[in-house]
Amino acid sequence: MPRVLALLALTGALFVGGCSNLSHTQQRMLTGGAIGTGVGAVGTALTGGCVACGAAIGGAVGVGAGYVVDKM
Repeated sequence: MPRVLALLALTGALFVGGCSNLSHTQQRMLTGGAIGTGVGAVGTALTGGCVACGAAIGGAVGVGAGYVVDKM
């Protein structure tokens, strides 16, 4: 169990470190994509649809929305 926790901590640190040099627009798009993916997956799971399809569509819409919001 301690190895799994150490691996998760290392993976999380690498992900956070990889996002440190993103521009403001890229940060908005990443956040929008992550939120859209989650909402799309949960929404299709609740309605009985294709979860992967909902996640992909939600992520794409979220990235686009993040871009538009940043440019406004």
